[in-house]
Amino acid sequence: MILYRSRRGIILAREDRGWRVPARDWGGLINRPDLEEFLESVARRRVPLPRRFDPDRAGLLPPLDVQEVWGAGVTYSRSREARMEEARDAGGGDFYARVYDAERPEIFFKSTPHRTAGHRQEVRLRRDSRWSVPEPELALFFNREGNLAGCTIGNDMSARDIEGENPLYLPQAKIYDGSCALGPGLLVTRKFLPPATEIRMAVLRRHRPVFEGSTTLERFRRDPRALAEYLFRDNRFPGGCFLLTGTGIVPPRDFSLRPGDEIRISIGPIGTLVNFVAPKNTPRTRSPGARWKP
Repeated sequence: MILYRSRRGIILAREDRGWRVPARDWGGLINRPDLEEFLESVARRRVPLPRRFDPDRAGLLPPLDVQEVWGAGVTYSRSREARMEEARDAGGGDFYARVYDAERPEIFFKSTPHRTAGHRQEVRLRRDSRWSVPEPELALFFNREGNLAGCTIGNDMSARDIEGENPLYLPQAKIYDGSCALGPGLLVTRKFLPPATEIRMAVLRRHRPVFEGSTTLERFRRDPRALAEYLFRDNRFPGGCFLLTGTGIVPPRDFSLRPGDEIRISIGPIGTLVNFVAPKNTPRTRSPGARWKP
């Protein structure tokens, strides 16, 4: 079952059928301890939507309202290698090798709702970055009690040149308006996805692919339960929290996003998150989640 937050309310979908969920408070809904059971009752008792549910035409919003987004880094060997390479000249390469093998993971603050785009909305590039990439990631949702309640697709936009210049610049490389995207919906589950689950990303420029890559969760190094324990240690999340779990897909050094690029990230049971890169001179007053108008 997948929950979608849309401009017309909350939709529950299973395969190609959809139901309107009798709830207005997204945060209250996804934090219900009996969420799966409640949604099963919705599917049993309510009349399905008359037409096949199509996420691309549903006017979707990001699957968060008050939740923070955090990130875990260096959770795949490919990510460790890339971070070490880009930080070597700044003397920070050893940091990434050490955290990859350490018991304590790298966990950092990533985004707030107003900085986060949804499906078919715009993400942004930092104006002072010359090397920006998308990072496709599985995003876990932990409810206010710290229990896994679902997952979605995340796009962790990153200014690699800024982070590589000095590891202390990480917040500037990672946190800015339009630096994160989540969606298209929340797959409701209490279990981590199987190791064979594939994550795929394609970047299209003028409708032609300029980068494609894939990985599987089998290459994910960390235990999600341990990540949650560190995330919630001495931290409260009254509305729950999304945790980006790191990337195993890293574009080459000669690749950088450009305005107008289309980013497509797919994770089998969840679907495909599509975002478009906004023009670099996008006014700061414009919402980072503006709808794309081709």
